[in-house]
Amino acid sequence: MQNAVPGAPSIRGWTAAQCDDGWMARPRPAGLVLTPGASARANHPALLAIDDAVTALGLAVARVEFPSQAAGKRRPDPAAVCIETIRVATAALAERLGVPTKRLAIGGRSMGGRMCSMAAAEGLEVAALVLVSYPLHSPGQPDRLRTAHFPNLRVPCLFVSGRRDAFASPAELEKETEAIPGKVTLVFIDGDHSLRRHEWEVAEIVAAWLARLR
Repeated sequence: MQNAVPGAPSIRGWTAAQCDDGWMARPRPAGLVLTPGASARANHPALLAIDDAVTALGLAVARVEFPSQAAGKRRPDPAAVCIETIRVATAALAERLGVPTKRLAIGGRSMGGRMCSMAAAEGLEVAALVLVSYPLHSPGQPDRLRTAHFPNLRVPCLFVSGRRDAFASPAELEKETEAIPGKVTLVFIDGDHSLRRHEWEVAEIVAAWLARLR
């Protein structure tokens, strides 16, 4: 079911005035681990905006780079390296806050978000996934989906994507996320994969969702 709010982003699963007490009957996450896309770093404007908005809620935020990004290399690390980086960063934030990892949300932009979803699917216990500009497939290759792990995602998932995203159209996301057992919230805003100049809009959506997550 998709809820449309005049003059507002297109949303499935949540609106600012809507709260499902059944799936939100749990402690709010204590923190958020954020990862960048393949060609970005931890100081990407979108991550900085989300950091500011979520920190204002009283949640701790850890912006994490993958090894190749930290070394200034253009070639992304293998998935196994990225997933292990996320595991280590999540465990470190949990230890700093004195909470189990299942009290933390993880996510990020594009490839970073995808790696976080794979980490959760492989058994990393977290509270939720925040997935911005999730890349279902490479542009022009809709038959090569990156969704085999979706049936193993049993936590609440927020997807925020542009309506003109060449990596995942709204229709494709609507269809493919039906395989996710966890509660899925889809939010579509104007923009392409980069969501450039929409950083604060995205950040406010993420913060509002996390504020209602229980």
